[in-house]
Formats: sequence, C-alpha cells, structure tokens
Amino acid sequence: MSKKQVKSFDVIVIGAGPAGYSSAIRCAQLGLKTACIDNWHDEEGQSSLGGTYLNAGCVASIALLESAKIYQSINHNLKEHGIQAEAVSVDIALMMQRKNNIIDALSRQIADSFAHYKIDCIQAEAKLLNERRVEITPTDHSAVSIIEAKHIVLATGSSPVDLSCAPIDNEFIIDTAMALNLDAVPKRLAIIGAGIIGLELAGIWNRLGAETILLEAQESFLGLADQQIAREAYRIYTEQGLELRLGARVISAKKGSKKVTVEYQDSEGTHALRVDKLIVASGRKPNTENLAAAEANLLLDENGYVHVDENCRTTLPGVYAIGDLTLLGPMIAHKGIEEGLFVAEQIAGLHNPVNYDLLPSVVFTDPEIAWVGQTEQALRAMGEPIKIGTFPLKATARAQAMGQTEGMVKIIAHAETDALLGIHIIGTQASEMIAEAVLAMEFSASSEDLARTIHAHPTLAKALHGAALTLKNKK
Repeated sequence: MSKKQVKSFDVIVIGAGPAGYSSAIRCAQLGLKTACIDNWHDEEGQSSLGGTYLNAGCVASIALLESAKIYQSINHNLKEHGIQAEAVSVDIALMMQRKNNIIDALSRQIADSFAHYKIDCIQAEAKLLNERRVEITPTDHSAVSIIEAKHIVLATGSSPVDLSCAPIDNEFIIDTAMALNLDAVPKRLAIIGAGIIGLELAGIWNRLGAETILLEAQESFLGLADQQIAREAYRIYTEQGLELRLGARVISAKKGSKKVTVEYQDSEGTHALRVDKLIVASGRKPNTENLAAAEANLLLDENGYVHVDENCRTTLPGVYAIGDLTLLGPMIAHKGIEEGLFVAEQIAGLHNPVNYDLLPSVVFTDPEIAWVGQTEQALRAMGEPIKIGTFPLKATARAQAMGQTEGMVKIIAHAETDALLGIHIIGTQASEMIAEAVLAMEFSASSEDLARTIHAHPTLAKALHGAALTLKNKK
C-alpha cells in the first residue's frame, strides 16, 4: 500500500472502554486529530462503545443490583414503612431490557462525544504493525486497510480467565458476561471466586431468589480489603443468605441432566455440589492476544501484560498502554480513565501524573465496600505507628431513617503526625462517601482536619466525621 493511501492521524486509540474513550476524547479536546478503533458489538452486530465496563461489567451489574434491591425491599422491608404489597413477581426479561436501555443510552453518549469532537470511530479489529502503523480489519469483513499516527494508545481492556476445570458452555457453565444476561433466576447457583466480581454477581441473584454458593480457593475473605472490614462484610453477606465456602478449590465441573456437578476440595476433603448454573468469576486477563504483530516487538510479560514505564510508555517510541493492559494499578475503570487523560495530556505536552497510591477501590455490593490508602494489616506489617478510629453507621440518624444501618467507617492515621494513611468504609453509599476520603488524603489532611470539617447533619458522611472525632487525643 502506497504512502498516499494511508490515512494519518495525530493519535490512534485502540479500544473504546473507559481508558480508551477517555483518552480519545481528551486528545481531541486538546486539538489532536484522533481515531478510535473498537470491535465491541451488540447482539444485532451494531457498535456499542464503552467496552466490558459498560456492556458486560460494572454498569450492567449496578443496574441489575438496583432492580434486585427493589424486589427484595418490596418482599422484606416495606411492612415496617407501613406499606403493603401483594403478588409481587419478577419479570427477568423486562429487568434485562431496563439494563440494556441504560447501556444503550450511555454508549450513545460516548458516540455523541466522539462525533462532537470529530473523532474518527472505526468499528474493526486492530493490530499494531509498528510504532506508527495499525492494521484495521472491519467487523463487516470489508477490505483490510492501514492507518498511521505519531502516537498510538493501546487500551483493549481485559477478559475473564478461563478455567480448564470448568469449561464455559454458556448454557450451564457461564462466564461473568453471560451471568448478566440470564433469562431466568436459577434455583441453585454456584460461583467460582468470591472476589469483587463474584460478590457483585452473587448479590444480584441472591436477592432475586437464587440459593447462592461462592467457592473461593483462598483461605481468607477479600484479602485486598482491610481485614476488619472484610470480617464485617463476611458476617453481613452470610446473614443475607450467601453461602461462602473459603479454601474451596474447584477440581472439576461437569454438566448432566440439566444440572452442573461441581467437585471441589477443602481442608476436610473432596465434596460434590449440584447446581442449576455455575458462574466462573476467577479473575481477568489482559486482551493482548493478536494485539500486535510479532515484528512490532511489543514487550509483554509472561502473563500477557504490556510492559510500561511510570508514564504508561511501552518499549516502542510513541506507543502507550493504559487500563487493564498494564500492572501499574488494579483493573478498575477509574484507573484506566485517569491514565487515559494522563497519556492524552502527555502527548499534548502536559504532565499531570496519576497518583496510584490514592486510587479508591469499590465493591458494588449491598452494602457497598470502599477504601483508599493502606490497610491496617499492611501498616502493621511495615511497623508504622498507627491509631485507629471507627464509627458505626447505625449511630447516624440518616442511616436509621433509611433503614440501612449495617456497616462502619474506619480511619487509620499516623500515631505521631496524625496524617491520614487509610480510610475504609462498609455501608450503603460507601462508593459516594469515599470521595471525601480521597480528597482529604490527596490534600494531605490529618484526622483532625476531618474532625474540624463541618459535615451536614443528618447525613451518612457524618460517620466519617464521627470516626475522625474518635481519633482526637488518641496516641
């Protein structure tokens, strides 16, 4: 192909998930001629921007959880409000349609932003040929072509890890995407993996009436979270009806007679479990297979992650990798978004790096879990002198009025300087409350600063204020 036939851009972004679309939009805002290539399509074969996060991940999960919470509330919580409801039923098809409508609306918003900023949106498979060129194979199987740019941003996201012991058939043994598109509530459901994704899925289907069992290979529950918060979560979720089996390593899963028989081992031996559906939620892997031609010499590690420096630069000049493709931070959408903005501004000559130490983490269960900074166990392992303040949500008037009193706020500060080192929340709207904690730590606040900050009353955020007050005069 001759030089004249190659379309040129300032920036090519491969992938239109949170990292990719954020980077593309910011590049265009900064005056860069930008193209974004994405291959996600819906059941009708139409482009659906937003990646796994929007189409088969967090947004879809949150939408279904909201529906499930309403259903559970009608069945179990209305009488105390003096409200009577009879003959309540679930229409899963309509519930899924509502979820899909939300996805469609958000995807259209991304497409509208692309159009507004004159971003070339190309529905195709993309392959990096070298540090300047990308081969595109349209999803409609029309002619393959090549485009080029001064800068290329890789943002192809991640996909579920396959387990050889539980091969996906998308009928009885399903992946996490299919788990958000079931057409009926399983009577009995098992989930391999009690991490963030497994817990979020469990919360949905348990509330809709499925007997839900989580099989977690690790002996500890939510190892990344602060262990005091994790213990509280274990208690709450167990009381809600989730069956959490820790130290349970699945060795086989076989379908037969419209059931799945799952065999697993724990400290007491080998066990068999028969369920209607088995969800495999055992982690995610970067989408780097076929991302680059061999001759491009893009450096990957043994697990398929793209090697980058602290500025998200790969070993190829002008090529960046962001989001789930790298090990710079956890696989969370807002990490990818911030990297997308950071790389776009870097290309434009600006430098506003991501503070990976203060990335908030959120588990969108009910109640939610959110945290920022260090855990108590990590700080004690480092030998840091710390002081801890906690405050139960049930002590706030707002939580009592809402009937959402489960949970607590935990603040960890340095025992000598009073600097905030970690803030951990379990409770309703923890994902919203954590924003204040992130801001406080970003501006190097002390626990006394939080205690002296006037919080509106009655609000859930008063629990943060209460936890900070318990730290005053603590040594």
